[in-house]
Formats: sequence, C-alpha cells, structure tokens
Amino acid sequence: MGTTAELADELLDVVLRHSPTGATVLGVPGYDHLLPDHRAEAEQSLRARAADIAERARALPSDDDPVTRAVVVQQAGAMVDLIDARGVEYTITDTFMGAVGELLTVLPMTVPGGPEGEQAYLDRLAGVPAFLRAVAERHLDGAAAGRTPVRHLVANAVAHLDRYLAADEDPLARPAGGEAFAAERDRLLAEVVRPAVAGYRDVIADIEGRPADRVGVGLLPGGQEIYAALARLHTTTDRTPDDLHRTGLELIAGLAAEYAEVGRRVFGTSDVAEVFSRMRTDPALRWDSAEELLTAARAAVARAEEAAPRWFGRLPEQRCRVEPVPEADAPGQPMAFYAPPSLDGLRPGTYFANTHRVGERFRYQSEATAFHEAVPGHHFQFSLAQGLTGLPALRRFAQVTAYAEGWGLYTERLADEMGLYSSDVARLGMLALDSMRAGRLVVDTGVHAHGWSRQRAVDYLVEHTPLALVEIENEVDRYIAAPGQALAYMVGRLEIQRLRAGAERALGDRFDVRDFHDLLLGGGPLPLAVLDEVVTAWVAERS
Repeated sequence: MGTTAELADELLDVVLRHSPTGATVLGVPGYDHLLPDHRAEAEQSLRARAADIAERARALPSDDDPVTRAVVVQQAGAMVDLIDARGVEYTITDTFMGAVGELLTVLPMTVPGGPEGEQAYLDRLAGVPAFLRAVAERHLDGAAAGRTPVRHLVANAVAHLDRYLAADEDPLARPAGGEAFAAERDRLLAEVVRPAVAGYRDVIADIEGRPADRVGVGLLPGGQEIYAALARLHTTTDRTPDDLHRTGLELIAGLAAEYAEVGRRVFGTSDVAEVFSRMRTDPALRWDSAEELLTAARAAVARAEEAAPRWFGRLPEQRCRVEPVPEADAPGQPMAFYAPPSLDGLRPGTYFANTHRVGERFRYQSEATAFHEAVPGHHFQFSLAQGLTGLPALRRFAQVTAYAEGWGLYTERLADEMGLYSSDVARLGMLALDSMRAGRLVVDTGVHAHGWSRQRAVDYLVEHTPLALVEIENEVDRYIAAPGQALAYMVGRLEIQRLRAGAERALGDRFDVRDFHDLLLGGGPLPLAVLDEVVTAWVAERS
C-alpha cells in the first residue's frame, strides 16, 4: 500500500509525467527530455495510476500525516478530473492554456545547464513532431465526437503559429553550450521542429470550430459534467456554478461603494459610471511606452520588497525579476503572469508584464498586478514553497489553483494594508482588478454553465469593470479556453480572508499577522478545506 510520503512521491511522478514541461518550469530534474504525451491511451494510463493512488491513500490510517494524505487524495482526484475533461481535444488557443501554446511559452524559458541539460533539450526538440501529431489526432477525435474548439481561438492559434514560423530568430533556439550543441539545435529546429509546427498549423486551420455565440464548454457533449468537474478541480470546493455566479454578482454590487469613495477623491465624482468612463478615457492614465510600464512595475516590486519584513517572517532568498512578455507571444497572453524560479537556480522567479499595444493599457493597474504576480504574491508563494525541503515534494509543487491564485489576489488587498500603493489612482487599479476577479465568477459560469455568448461576456465586463477593451477581450478568451480556472481567484481569496478574520477574532491581541502569513506559506499549496483545518489547528494551539 505504501506510506503517505511514498504515495505522495508516486503521485508527483504522475503529475509531472502528465506535464513534464511544468516540471521544467519548476526546475524538478528528470523530466527535461520529455514532452507531454497526449495520446488517449497514455492519458488513461496516468488516470488509472492517479485513481489507484487516491484509493490507497484513503485506506491509510487517518493519523498518518493527515495533511499530506488529504493533499494526495485531492490532487489525485484533480488529475482524474483533468483527464476526464478531455481538454486537449477542444482547447486550441494562442495562449499557454493550450497544449501547443504552452510548449511555445515554456521552451523559450528553458535554460539548458551542462551536457545533460543540453542533451535533454535536444531530445525534447526531437520529440516535437510526435507531440504535435498526438495533439492533432486528439483535436480531430474530439471534433468527430462533437467536442470542437472555438473558431476565433483557432484563428488566433493559427496566427500565433504563423508569427513563430515567420520569426527571424527562432525563440526555441536557446543560447547554451558550444558549437556542437548549437549546430544540432539549429538542425533540429530547421529540419524537424518547424516543419512539424507548419503541419500542425495546417491541421488546425481546417478544423471547423464553434461560433462566438456557442463558446461554453457546457454546450459540448457531456459539457455540464465537464464544467462541474473543472470547477471542483480549480476551486477545490463543491460550490455549484449557480452559487458562484450569485457570489460574483454580490461582489460586483458591493464594489460600487468603494469606487464612489476613491473616485470622489481622484475625479471629484462618486458616480460609478462616470468614474469608469474617466478611467477608460483619460489619456493621462495610459502608458506612453513599454519601458515606462516596466520601470513602474520594477519600482512597485522594490517597494514591496522593502516593506515585506514587517509583514512576513519567511522571505525568499532570491529577488524577483521583471521582464516583458516575449513579443511573439504577447498578443494572446494576459496582462501579466509569473514564472517561478528553477530549483537549480539557473532561472530566477520572473514577473512577465505584457507590453503589447501598450498605449491602450492603463497605468493604474500596474501596482496591484505587480503585488499579485511578484511581491508579496506569487514570487513569495512559489519561492518559499520550493524551500520547504522537509515536506514531501508533492506538498511543495502541488497545483492548487484556488490556493495559489487566492493568495495572489489576497495580496492585492494586503498591499493596501502594507501602505504600498503610491496613490489613489493606484487604489483604483486595485478595485479594477477586484472587479475583474468578481466578474470572473459571473462570466466564467455565465459562459460555461449558462451558455452566454462571447459578446455577452465582453459586454458584462465592459459594464461592470473599467478595464480596457483589449484586456477584457483577452480575459474573456482566456475564460473560454480554460473553463473553471478563473473561478479560483476570488474563491481562494474569500477563504483566506475568512480564515484570517476568524483567527483575529479568536486570538485577539495574540494574533500576529506575520505568523499567520508564515503559516499560510509554510505548508506548501493546500486545498482550501485542508487549509481550513491547518489554520483551525493553529488557532486552537494558541487559544
């Protein structure tokens, strides 16, 4: 049967074999030569392993490392849900939410270290044709069964691949090694990789996708069950789409009072519609250049790093780097994202800010986004988790979206407590991003559970958030491509806020926010129910 720790190690191998490129992002050795195997039989084999591990974990004594045991059960169930959702069949997009978009995002981040790392990178390039054939076959199988992609996202993916094929410098030409490595790398790219990408591009260009008024996964065969499973996977709760939809509507309504208060100070009006209009149309609130955006992001990160010791006992050893999203990827990517540091130290934790169409992006979002993605958000969370070497590796690397994104969103409000926002304009950015995450509950469930069109989703966010249209459209396309993922942010934050408020009430003067934050970041990524148990036990020990 195995111990809890042994089952955790078994499951981590399942998770990383399902996503070996994810292992590379994390810097976990042993998988750098592999690409995901999306053949149906390969995924079913991993599903069977995950289901068996979950069953064995449930049979273990409840006192055998109960936190790790609960993580194993949840993560194994999440793997089963993920494979059963058949996402590779109908997810064609130009972002890292899709199998091929992920490949073109992750491989340029790879830093091949030493002869073994260089050979692994060459092996991975050599495996690209088989990877693309398997993905293309799954697309075609899905389409034949009625599980079709979304038409305009297919067009976006084709355009992304065309940009890759037309690039003067191949982003997969990682600079490493000597002349022999470079020669073989360039041969593989020219003779193996690029022809395979062109062939895959032609396959997807011929797939007839769903129109923009039928974008929800709930409209596919078995789609309602798929969406319920994905919502469960990403939120680690059993909250229904209807419940989440109502929560989003309530949060959107509640934000109006905050917009009125801050808007009165910034614009001299408390009318929310007028505040939104000013936020969208005032040219002074837009960036003049990519470098200006990046400079502001770096300044916000530096300010947060200086304040962090007053709010955290645990601090990362490495600072967070700020870089622009690579130009070839930028049109379809979100406004920002974070890539964690590699375990070998070759790649630092990096906050990627999207400078595409920079003149249409707003200054006021910069600070809240930096606090979420970098410090004290994802950079603290991922970097500190990597250092928890006393825990099973699964506990350090578990993919728990509600925990990770809940923490990131929590830190946007925490930053205000920390005095990090430079102005009320920046606080409007905090509210704007709050609106977006609350709107995600409404729009994600609206699209995938209630059959909303893409335009209805865009219109809702235009009415209820002050975001730029370019960002709203990118956001909606992201929700369409990754059903349920967007639910995790606000669900996770609300739970962290609930747990903190409960701890403050119970402990009174004995509550120390540094200890609370260290507790949340000191156990690795935890499903929300498990996090509740951990915090409850911590409070009881101090009461």
